[in-house]
Amino acid sequence: MNISMNELKAALRRCFEASGYFVGNYEDAANMIMWLEKHGLKGLNELEQALPYIGADRDKPLSKVIYEDATSATIDAHDRSSLNCIAAAVDLAQAKALENGIATITVHNCHNRMFILKALTDCGRRGISAAAYWQNGSTKITEHTAAIRSGQRYPSYSEALTNLETCGDDKQALTIICSSRVDLTSSLQNTKKDYISPKRVAENKQHSIEFGIEIDDKLWAEINQLGTGILVENSERSRLDAGGR
Repeated sequence: MNISMNELKAALRRCFEASGYFVGNYEDAANMIMWLEKHGLKGLNELEQALPYIGADRDKPLSKVIYEDATSATIDAHDRSSLNCIAAAVDLAQAKALENGIATITVHNCHNRMFILKALTDCGRRGISAAAYWQNGSTKITEHTAAIRSGQRYPSYSEALTNLETCGDDKQALTIICSSRVDLTSSLQNTKKDYISPKRVAENKQHSIEFGIEIDDKLWAEINQLGTGILVENSERSRLDAGGR
């Protein structure tokens, strides 16, 4: 089925609020998914993989900084989805880059790392060059790299199959680099497989604006079913408030 971006964003906000995401976090989560989908980067496919697990995030410890100095930090996300934690990690990298010129943040035990592209884009538009790198897979390893130049509106992204062997210590790890002085987009090359340029990302957005977003009926129903939790809660709250007058 075809829906508008406004319809999808409203449904996603309700879904994540009902799943226990805090104020601000559920906005971030909805925006990350929307950004990927409307720019042709399969945000709804990523969401479909994450959806069975998002409710469990409320029972996990919050992300914790386990090492930090002026230009770097290491964060344990405690097996949370990046929808729930990655925006704060990028904010930390950006703050350190503004103060010291460059910063590197490593996040461990973080799922759904593709959603970081929205946060990287925000960095570029604020005048910070940013890049992220991660690997997926247990037998066949794919490496993923995204980067944006300072002042640019859209990032580049690449995915490539490698001959690397998986390392148990690096599972679900993500490296974020931000700089107020250095152009980090050179980490992406057109020769890489499945390279998507900033121009292509912009074109994908225009297509979504003109034609809307296609979503599987089953996924749309599941998103709305999860979101009914917040509607029921709000209705109950309204009833109690009215009875108290």
